[in-house]
Amino acid sequence: MVDIGFSELLIIAVVALLVLGPDRLPIAAKTCGLWLGRIRRTVGSIQSEIREELKVEELKQAAARKRETLEQELGPVKRSFGSNRSDDVSADTTRSGAPDSKEMT
Repeated sequence: MVDIGFSELLIIAVVALLVLGPDRLPIAAKTCGLWLGRIRRTVGSIQSEIREELKVEELKQAAARKRETLEQELGPVKRSFGSNRSDDVSADTTRSGAPDSKEMT
């Protein structure tokens, strides 16, 4: 952040008083305050949106890592179930030879 001390603010106020005069100085100060407030709110909302996006990205990466570990752990189990199922299907087709007539109607 910008480091402005009290003495710098006092010098700015005196110069503003001399340049703007006592009539326009309160209006200028009010306008300046409104603009600074808007800028702060805008910056704050942008920062919060960036934080939320980073959190979402972290969650996506964590989910991808978990999915990879689960795939690695469940890979052999899936293969064994897949081979058993293909054995069952081939055994059914060799036993019957033709589809049931009930299935066709």
